[in-house]
Amino acid sequence: MRPEQKQIFITFRGMKTFTAILILTALIGCSPQKKETPLSDMKTVNPSQLELYVMKNANGVSMAVTNLGGRIVMLQVPDKNGKLGDIVLGYDSLEQYIEGNKYFGAMIGRYGNRIAKGKFTLDGKEYQLAVNNGANALHGGLVGFNNVLWRMQPKAIEGGQALEMTYSSPDGEEGYPGTLNVQVTYTLNDANELIIDYKATTDKTTILNLTHHSFFNLAGEGSGDILNHEFTINADRYCPVDEGLIPTGELRPVTGTPFDFLQPHRAGERIDMDDQQLKYGKGYDHNWVLNKKGNELSMAARVSEPSSGRVMEVWTTEPGLQFYSGNFLTPKEIGKKGHVYDFRTAFCLEAQHFPDSPNQPGFPSTVLAPGAVYTQRTIYRFSTQ
Repeated sequence: MRPEQKQIFITFRGMKTFTAILILTALIGCSPQKKETPLSDMKTVNPSQLELYVMKNANGVSMAVTNLGGRIVMLQVPDKNGKLGDIVLGYDSLEQYIEGNKYFGAMIGRYGNRIAKGKFTLDGKEYQLAVNNGANALHGGLVGFNNVLWRMQPKAIEGGQALEMTYSSPDGEEGYPGTLNVQVTYTLNDANELIIDYKATTDKTTILNLTHHSFFNLAGEGSGDILNHEFTINADRYCPVDEGLIPTGELRPVTGTPFDFLQPHRAGERIDMDDQQLKYGKGYDHNWVLNKKGNELSMAARVSEPSSGRVMEVWTTEPGLQFYSGNFLTPKEIGKKGHVYDFRTAFCLEAQHFPDSPNQPGFPSTVLAPGAVYTQRTIYRFSTQ
């Protein structure tokens, strides 16, 4: 890093809107949030509890994170001409984040994706979770980690900036057993990588499947649909689902199907084919079984967008990747600067264990026992072509 290229870390506190991050880019702040807020207090969240951290690397790539759900509310990366653009969907105010799409840019837990009928059995005991997605449980429950206030601590590191977030989920929260202590670290480095490191422990056997839920549009948020984005997914198999988007248990080969992204394909190339799986999800909303050995860090996917030239690679230690093509977005979703987030105007690539794993003995286990440490790493790597 050259001396004149300083990484910037900015802290805003007690703000109703996020628009200041577009103007104030040369300040350095510190003072972190001192405690996390439990689910029972979420109805009383007010602007004085809100914190916003802005990181900027030596190349001008910048990211803003709020303690509300650990959400990434802005991510600016350069296009092929060097022009910066915000590539994640979001809102301009706290009220919108509370009342709008609860998953934009958020940390997801305790269990990312769906659990059939909100039920699972562990050590002979059946647990009932909140049902919040048809007949099933989705993304942790009625509130989930995406709507709690995390404790946040900025960290200076070599070649970048890091933000450490912690949350302690009490035994029984949302129906899950065990007191779960979670640590998530966002790192923005000078290689234009967003690295997400996860760590968790429990005092009682439980299940856990953490993930991150940014909604991306590499042409820039609010710039139209993502159907011309070109996707490559390193997976020979995927998990077919039923009409409730619960995996059937089969690991189906992608060969000869619209789920074959071993070679690059545009998102819109086959998304409206007469395929029952695509009909169930109104497009892509499935888990791909990644080609890898164990929990090695390996490339899961590559996405490119032709007009901007932006490229995003996803690397992960997780066994699965959920590709969601924004099929449940509607014109009622009004985001940043009044942009309309319509049908298929964003995509998500969520590194994860498989949906409904607690009820699928053939899937990799999501059980976490006392004394064990849950870890995973996911990297979003940005470049141009």
